[in-house]
Amino acid sequence: MSKTIPTDVRREIRRLYHETTEKTVERDLRHAIELLKHLDEADRVTVAGYMDGLSQLRSEWILAQRRSRGSRKKKKKPVNDE
Repeated sequence: MSKTIPTDVRREIRRLYHETTEKTVERDLRHAIELLKHLDEADRVTVAGYMDGLSQLRSEWILAQRRSRGSRKKKKKPVNDE
């Protein structure tokens, strides 16, 4: 197994953050977490912002999807009980 170089790991996590999309964020976040496991504590601090950013993007996109689904459900005509 080849040794992982912290600089390469940090670069890859940064790339994942900048290139993630709504469709790839789950996969990208899982990959970033796996990469993070190869870093020592000092190096983890340097990528903490990117990890937090990926997590925030995922949360925002999940909430947007829920709101979108909720607004479609609310568009049903109300039942008139007269």
